[in-house]
Amino acid sequence: MTQTSEATSTSWWPLVAACLGAFMELVDVTIVMVALPDITSDLGMTFTGIQWLLDGYALALAALLLAAGSFADHAGRRRVYLGALAVFALASLACGLAPSGGVLLAARVVQGVGAAAMMATTLAVVSATYHGRQRGIAFGVWGGVNGAAAAVAPVLGGLLTEHLHWRAIFLVNLPISLAAGWLTLRTVEESRLPGQGRLDWPGMVTFTIAAGALTYGLIETGQHGWTAAQALVPLAAAAVALVAFVVIETRSDHPMLDLRLFADRSFSGIMAGATLVTPAAFACLAFTSIWLQEVLRLGPVDAGLALTPMAATSLVVSVAVSRLFPRLPARASIGCGLLLIGAGAFLQGTLDQHSTWTALAPGLVVTGLGVGLALPPLNSAAMLYVPPQRAGMAAGTVNTVRQLGYALGIAVLGILYQRDLAPYAALNDVYLACAVMGLVAGLLVLASVRSGRRA
Repeated sequence: MTQTSEATSTSWWPLVAACLGAFMELVDVTIVMVALPDITSDLGMTFTGIQWLLDGYALALAALLLAAGSFADHAGRRRVYLGALAVFALASLACGLAPSGGVLLAARVVQGVGAAAMMATTLAVVSATYHGRQRGIAFGVWGGVNGAAAAVAPVLGGLLTEHLHWRAIFLVNLPISLAAGWLTLRTVEESRLPGQGRLDWPGMVTFTIAAGALTYGLIETGQHGWTAAQALVPLAAAAVALVAFVVIETRSDHPMLDLRLFADRSFSGIMAGATLVTPAAFACLAFTSIWLQEVLRLGPVDAGLALTPMAATSLVVSVAVSRLFPRLPARASIGCGLLLIGAGAFLQGTLDQHSTWTALAPGLVVTGLGVGLALPPLNSAAMLYVPPQRAGMAAGTVNTVRQLGYALGIAVLGILYQRDLAPYAALNDVYLACAVMGLVAGLLVLASVRSGRRA
C-alpha cells in the first residue's frame, strides 16, 4: 500500500520537470519585450540590435527545432533534454552578465539553441512517460503551462526589470533550470525511437542557412533599403539555400521534413495558418512596448500590464473552449481565430497623437479571443492530415513554422516601423500589416482545410 501510494504521489514529477523547461523557453520568447528600452540604454544598442535580440532567439529556435527532435529520437529524449537545460542555463547566465550588446546577442542565439532542444523533447518526454487517462491529463497540464507562459511573460519581465534589473529576466532561469535538471535526473526514464535512420544533416544545414539568411536580409533591408548589397546578398543566399533544401528533402530516404505532406491541401492550409498566426498576433508587441515606454513614458511594469489583456483573454478562451466545445472542428477554430486576430490588429491600428495605452485594450481583447481559438488546436490539426508515422514530424513542423513566422514577422514589421513617420503612425502601419496577415491566413484556412479526419 505504501509503495503504491508513493508511486502515485511521485508519478507526476516527470511532468513537472518537462513543464518547467517548456515554461522557461516560451517565456523567454517575449519576456525581453518590456525590457528593450532599458537594455538598449545600458548597452547602447541600435534598432537593428533590438530586432536581433528578439530574432536571434526565435530564429535559432525555429531553425533547429526539427533537427533537435530528430536527434533526440536517436540519442534519447532524457539525455538531450538534460543537455538542453545545461545549454539554456549557461546561455542565460551569459545574457545576464553580458558586458556589451554583441555578447548579449550571441548569448541569445545560444539560448535559442537550448530552447529548440527543450521544445523538441518536453512533449516527447510527457508522451513517453504517461499512458491512457494520465496522458490526456498530462497533455492538458502541459498545454496550460504553455498558455500561462504567454500570459505572465510581459508582467514578469516588467516586474523584474523595474524592481531588480533587466539582467534579472535572464538570471531567473538559473534556479528553474537547476530544479528541472534535478527532477529529470531523479524521475524521468530514457526513451528513444527504435530503428531510426541516419540524421538528415544536409537538410538541417540548408534549412538553417535559408532561415538565417532570409531573416538577416530582411532586417538589413529595413536599415539600408532593398537595393543595398547588405540586403541583396543574404536574400540571394537564402533563395539558393531554400532551393537546395527542397532538392535534398525530395531526394532523401530519411528527410527531416517530408515535403510530400504539403501535397495535402488541408495540411498546407494548417501550415499557412501556423506561419502567420505568430507574426499577426505577437510580433507587433515588441514595437508596441517601445511605443508605450519611449513615447507614453510608462514604466516596465505598467507597459507589461498594458499588454496583458491579450494574453489573459487567450488563456481564458482556450480553457473555456476546450471544456465547453471539445468537438469544435479545427477548421472553424483556427480559421475564425485568425480572422479575429486580424480584426483585433485592425482595432489597435487606430492610434493618433493623443492616444493612451487604453486605446489598445479593445483590440488586444479581440486578438486574445482569436489566439485562444487558433493556437491550441494547431498541433493536433496538423496530425489529422498526415500518416500516423509522420505525426511527430507534423507537430514539429507546426512549431517550426510558428517560430520562423515570428522571426520573419519581427524583421518585416521592423521595416515598417523604421519609416520616417510619427511613432503612432508607424505603429498603425505595423498593426495594419498584422491585420492583413490575420485575415488572409484565416481565409486560407477556411478555404483549404477539410472538416473531416483522414482515414
